[in-house]
Amino acid sequence: MEKFDVVIAGAGPVGLTMAIDLGQRGIRSLLLERNPTTGPWPKMDRSNARTMEFYRRLGFADEIRKLGYPEDAAMDVFIVTRLCDDPILKLEYPSVGDFRKKIAETTDHSQPLEPYQLVSQNKLEPFLRSVAEDTSNVTVRYGCEVESFNQDEDGVTVVYSDPDDRMVEVRAGYLAGCDGGTSTVRKQLGIKLQGRGRLRNMRQICFYSEQLYDRIPIGKGRHYYFTDAEGSALIVQGDRKEFTLNSDVPEDLDYEAWVREKVGPGIDFDFKLLNVSPWTLNLLLADRYGDGRVFLAGDAVHLVIPTGGLGMNSGVGDALDLSWKLAGTLKGWSGPGLLPSYEIERRPVGVKNVEASGWAAQGLANWRALHTSALMDDSSEGALERLRTARSANVNHRRVHEMVGAEYGYSYAGSPLIDGANGVQTEWDTVRFLPSTDPGVRIPHIWLSDKTSILDRLGPDFTFVDLTGRADTSDIEYAFTNLSAPIAIFSQPERHVQSIYGCKFLLVRPDLHIAWTGNSLPDNPRQLARQAVGF
Repeated sequence: MEKFDVVIAGAGPVGLTMAIDLGQRGIRSLLLERNPTTGPWPKMDRSNARTMEFYRRLGFADEIRKLGYPEDAAMDVFIVTRLCDDPILKLEYPSVGDFRKKIAETTDHSQPLEPYQLVSQNKLEPFLRSVAEDTSNVTVRYGCEVESFNQDEDGVTVVYSDPDDRMVEVRAGYLAGCDGGTSTVRKQLGIKLQGRGRLRNMRQICFYSEQLYDRIPIGKGRHYYFTDAEGSALIVQGDRKEFTLNSDVPEDLDYEAWVREKVGPGIDFDFKLLNVSPWTLNLLLADRYGDGRVFLAGDAVHLVIPTGGLGMNSGVGDALDLSWKLAGTLKGWSGPGLLPSYEIERRPVGVKNVEASGWAAQGLANWRALHTSALMDDSSEGALERLRTARSANVNHRRVHEMVGAEYGYSYAGSPLIDGANGVQTEWDTVRFLPSTDPGVRIPHIWLSDKTSILDRLGPDFTFVDLTGRADTSDIEYAFTNLSAPIAIFSQPERHVQSIYGCKFLLVRPDLHIAWTGNSLPDNPRQLARQAVGF
């Protein structure tokens, strides 16, 4: 029987990202995917700023950007009747290039290090697969579906079917279920999803056109939301040649005619219908994020409406919280509370993001509910309808694209691994990002005096940050090395960073979340180290 440290069920972006991080940490993992290869059709279309920071840390953010929107492509969003008609509203958002300039010019800690990136899942997954397959310690097998598992005190025995329908047994220390909304792993654990399911049935109409993007007369953008009763939205994918039109339409519809109706007369373009897939809007969260040696991540524990882009991005956050804790446990330096802290830290994020996704979707419903069929009329009544819709969308539709607080302002405060001596806030704002160095939050990006980002100067493990450049950190180093826990010291005099951060010293975890801050060295380094690793 083959033996691994971790078996991962599901090779979507979440499972692939987890496998890559585990591999880089020296953990042997087996990644099993039921499908014969990566998905052919677009799903998610945006990796948010926090996810891009993660991919930068893993070493391939720039390669991902090459697969999607170029940095000068417009990121604007339009509210429209048809693509041939004057838009009802245009919401302007910075291109990746403009966002980069803003980040480069910002001297405080209010901006992320990486801008967002539009990149279709059917381009992202093959790239992540190639990285995983080239990463030491990672074994990737497609056409292999997890059928069952049994766990005991020492590990997990996983049974999967291979491409020839043979049953194969493997043994691992832990199992991670990243196998989607219909998760086999979650179902065998008997963990239920709670919330609001089957809110609306949609169809994703995927088509290819060399011409459409360049011939849209009302302006280039990433999303075009229609005022129709079917809740239609046209998503321009990363290569600007693949498009997805999401609509609540019947199965027997003439889909080619529907695409042309949404574009409207007067725009001559060729296109090829690629695929039509049904999908359902859900707002669901798992009761638990695992049991014993088996854990769940991504869509296996939270199903959200794509509005707001909190699905895959939340799953990547799950993966990178769990992976370093699995690594610490397998390498023998964890306390008994390290792995249980995964659910303690990530489930509140799941709760918040399910709520935020529903709130964003309600914003869409708010402006769509205002208008009547007169909206299309060339009359004073039609003009008034369009004005009323524009005013509402200018407020309510922004929910969909302006949830940066949910994206990178979340906090693990309240976790037993996080110092809570000063009573830090455990809540965060969905829309606004309020930068801080409170224990629990991600350490905010800031430019150092040598023009590098502090995020790029932190190692893959624990880092103790000394912004005075002169402190004796030997006690904190000893406290971690005595536990066999890896720690690096970043010591550099940074008066500007001290003043912005409001502290001189920080303990930063492997996932770049802050475990402790202070203006003097920790009073009890041993206690701090033990808390950070789960004792």
